[in-house]
Amino acid sequence: NSQSIPVPFKVVHDTIYIYSNEPVAYKIDRQTEYSFWFRSLADEVIKLHKSENEEDSLAFTSHEVEVISTTPEVIRKDSIVTYKNVRYRGYVYINPSKMKVFKTSYSENGINVDNVYYDNVIHICVYEGKKILYGQDITKKMFTDIFPAEVLNQTILADMNFMGVDDRGYHYQATLGIPESSVYNLVNMIIGFDNTMNIEKAE
Repeated sequence: NSQSIPVPFKVVHDTIYIYSNEPVAYKIDRQTEYSFWFRSLADEVIKLHKSENEEDSLAFTSHEVEVISTTPEVIRKDSIVTYKNVRYRGYVYINPSKMKVFKTSYSENGINVDNVYYDNVIHICVYEGKKILYGQDITKKMFTDIFPAEVLNQTILADMNFMGVDDRGYHYQATLGIPESSVYNLVNMIIGFDNTMNIEKAE
């Protein structure tokens, strides 16, 4: 479909190799000038036949892939809390970006397909009274020490929620989600009173 990106492939002997986000190989059952049969991951035979309609070749001309935006506009979240007679204010801005995330899914025939989505950049500002404690853009790159690359590559920085203030500092929780899925990971982010950020994977 319009969100699916084209991928390179190679045929070697009786196998077709598709180099998508998650490279995969399929066994070929039949290969002639007009037909091509191969087995999906579910071991079903996929039968392809060469079209006799010349206009069908237009589907393979170069075209822009429609990128799916998970956050169509900036989302702002404010939080105000008093701790030990000090007033704290936190501002979160979830900003859509042009950073692309590629997610591999599978068709009903067991063929892998890559769709492309835009990731978010989240800006956090925390004030202690009128003094700024912390102000920075948050991206997935900040979580490379707690998640493997294959997890981060298919997730989007989807949300950021204020969790409270205690002796350690101002607490936020980030959500890293796989697009169009209920699968997600949580990250605890603690902004200390010394203007530092501590990042922990939520258990």
